[in-house]
Amino acid sequence: MKTKIAQIKHEIAKKIIGQEHMVDALLIGLFTNGHILLEGVPGLAKTTTVNTLSKALNLDFKRVQFTPDLLPSDIIGAQIYDMKQGEFKIKHGPIFTNLLLADEINRAPAKVQSALLEVMAERQVTIAEQTYKIEDPFLVLATQNPVEQEGAYNLPEAQLDRFMFKIIVGYNTKQEEYQIAKSAATSAINTINAILDKEDINTVKQEVEEVHIDKELEEYIVDLIFATRYPEQYGLEEIKEYISFGASPRATIDMFKAVKARAYIRGNEYVTPIDIALCIKDVLRHRLILSYEAMASDITADQIIQKILEKIQVP
Repeated sequence: MKTKIAQIKHEIAKKIIGQEHMVDALLIGLFTNGHILLEGVPGLAKTTTVNTLSKALNLDFKRVQFTPDLLPSDIIGAQIYDMKQGEFKIKHGPIFTNLLLADEINRAPAKVQSALLEVMAERQVTIAEQTYKIEDPFLVLATQNPVEQEGAYNLPEAQLDRFMFKIIVGYNTKQEEYQIAKSAATSAINTINAILDKEDINTVKQEVEEVHIDKELEEYIVDLIFATRYPEQYGLEEIKEYISFGASPRATIDMFKAVKARAYIRGNEYVTPIDIALCIKDVLRHRLILSYEAMASDITADQIIQKILEKIQVP
């Protein structure tokens, strides 16, 4: 199956130039049942990437534009009355899919966020008195715009913690942007071929779980997480004032899953410290609650994580 990963990336590259880190993150989330939060300015092909990925994997894809007037029933569905039949029926919402793109998720109010929490955590939806399981695989890919904050809501910490990764989507290189503009100016149609099906994805998930990780590296991951909670115990007194709350236990769980998937995508059968370094910021940056001192000093979560990486010795 590992050869299929390169084929999937080749299909995505027909529509998406660059953004390899985002593509890898989406594949890791899919293969480990982890949700992904994408942050970047508009026009960086976030929606196109997700749509292309769904075609390459032969998965159902739906997109919801989050707005301040959005209701929970708009995404999960509702009980409606059928006048002809004279009975109530359940109308499923767009949440019943494989890949759900929650566009500008931070524009929705608290009630919508709480409805989304259940499906992200439990992979089930409650409509009226009935509970419905969401078909596997299921992945929430949420986007938020870091620039335009008018009419936007801060995501609750409990919901942020449900996301395995927070990926910062940056601009393409000059050469990549030249290729993007040149490609957009032509009318060529690139057909996306389906490389995997749902059965293949389940096989990949099983292979990812079988990727080996040494006990020393597992303990190293736990040390990295604990250093965000008790930095003084790891000789990191200088960052203690910048962290109000460290990463949750869910961060440790997600790290164990993510590094295996990262190693798998890189073509390895075992986890290395490189896989940990490649995943740690994506897993932790949205889980650290920074203090006022950090914000006043323009200290970012990524800078704190880098300090921890430099201090704690790799086994």
